[in-house]
Amino acid sequence: MIHPWMQPAWTRLVELGERLPHALLFVGPSGLGKRELAEAVAARLLCDAPRADGHACGQCEPCQWRLSGNHPDLYHVVPAADAAAEAGETEGGEGAAKEGGKAKSEQIVIEQIRDLQASLSVTGHHGARRVVVLDPAEAMNVFTANALLKLLEEPPAGCVFLLVSSAPRRLLPTIRSRCQQWPFSRPDVQSLAHWKARAEPGTEALLAIAGGMPLAAERMAQNGSAALLERFVRDIGALQPKDALRLAGQWEAWLKSKEALAAGFGLPELADWMQRWVGDLAALRLGGGVRFFPAHEGVLSSLASRLSVAAVSGCYNEIMQIRKVSRHPLNLRLVLEDMLLRYARAIAGVRG
Repeated sequence: MIHPWMQPAWTRLVELGERLPHALLFVGPSGLGKRELAEAVAARLLCDAPRADGHACGQCEPCQWRLSGNHPDLYHVVPAADAAAEAGETEGGEGAAKEGGKAKSEQIVIEQIRDLQASLSVTGHHGARRVVVLDPAEAMNVFTANALLKLLEEPPAGCVFLLVSSAPRRLLPTIRSRCQQWPFSRPDVQSLAHWKARAEPGTEALLAIAGGMPLAAERMAQNGSAALLERFVRDIGALQPKDALRLAGQWEAWLKSKEALAAGFGLPELADWMQRWVGDLAALRLGGGVRFFPAHEGVLSSLASRLSVAAVSGCYNEIMQIRKVSRHPLNLRLVLEDMLLRYARAIAGVRG
């Protein structure tokens, strides 16, 4: 599916026709539909008779292979954890897919690229065209990226690489230089009009906390994040500095609850909301507006009026550092206590 805000890019890609570069890098914030765009390009390239609008016909033999997930010339390179989640195998544990009790990798590992090299060294099954979709590209470490670089420098004939990234700066410069970059940004109001008209009830209300990314808001609505967000705002908006440790204990139990595990809601997501909450406080204190929690501007304004610029700015930077390590915390309870104590000091006007 090509979303309205992606339509101009799709039109340009279709117009390129056979002049399409051998490697494309779609970059932009998560929740825009970059992966869907890459899949549509892959479908078009492999289809025997694309429609007038550029989309795959969906009827030819290659399309039937692709739709059944068995096209021999279409390669998906994704982290094992993402592949398991797409297959419905996610078991919880802060959203980590597991197999035999061991968390599956959230990285694209070098063995996957070596397997891809071996597959591309033989002739394609249906004609000369082959397509590789790699998402997210930033999930590669330096060794994996260097292995991919060899393929990009000497691509097999007829092979097109479609890389997707929400953090292109984490990619090797040599990877970026071998790809034609297609940047995407947050949709404007006009582009979102059609989406808002068909969005499920409650979804539009999540658009702000999703950073204006419509597909991210849809995922939040589907996994029950509205109720989780309501609790977060209730807890953090009413927090008294002396109660920070108590709330940390409650949040630890919350993150381990069936509700949170079923929604894939863990410390990384909670830390992200904390950073956005403090970001809105900082924006208000500096004379700006609320971006992520517009429905709670009254609470935020009341808090911001009591904060110093130094306190809220310092708190924002501290929580940003906590967020960076939130996927691999040594101790969940200690991280929550640290985060909430830092926030409590800020709203109490104490720096330390």
